Amino acid sequence: MKRLPAMPGLAMRIIPTMPARTFLTAAMPAALLLALSGCVSFGAQKVPDTLLTLTPAASSPAGTVTTGTSEGAIVVLDPETDRRLSVQRVAVTVDAAQVAYLKQAMWVERPARLFRTLLAEAIRANGSRLVVEDSGAGAGGGTRLAGRLLDLGYDAQARAVVVRYDAIREGPGDLVATKRFEARVENVAPKAREVGPALNAAANDVARQVADWIG
Repeated sequence: MKRLPAMPGLAMRIIPTMPARTFLTAAMPAALLLALSGCVSFGAQKVPDTLLTLTPAASSPAGTVTTGTSEGAIVVLDPETDRRLSVQRVAVTVDAAQVAYLKQAMWVERPARLFRTLLAEAIRANGSRLVVEDSGAGAGGGTRLAGRLLDLGYDAQARAVVVRYDAIREGPGDLVATKRFEARVENVAPKAREVGPALNAAANDVARQVADWIG
């Protein structure tokens, strides 16, 4: 794979979005590279002192007891992700062909698992149905919420965080419904102290939308 010229403080690794045998030759605009060079890493980094997580904006009070049958339960499954979101790094979309990672920021857990927990808590807080979390695709339950987490990261060109989720609701009688949800927070600097809270706000926005849709 062809590498861009070395630049001080920046080790670049291109992650192609085309087939693996296709080589990318597009170069990042110089102004964007200069703006990101102090905030974005394209290679390995040490675990930072501060880790990011997703915390629910609304949750059930302590001591709340919910009972029900498996037929009436909502089972929230881990969303699928691509390789960008399969690690504990905070993804930065540089352009259509390049992905980097935010310096001094890592998730405490895989983004898909954090987002699943946030979805489940939002659904619990939104109603009185029994909600359980499961990692298995074969999990039972009256209603299953699966899907694909398309984005949970930072858009460098737009200077915004983006959370995008394709939900799949499987109900009784083989009833299936799909819907795409998205939330953005604009005017965010590419720094961990700004990206972290913005991602948490956007993820909670999407979780609330999904909870309203599930009912």
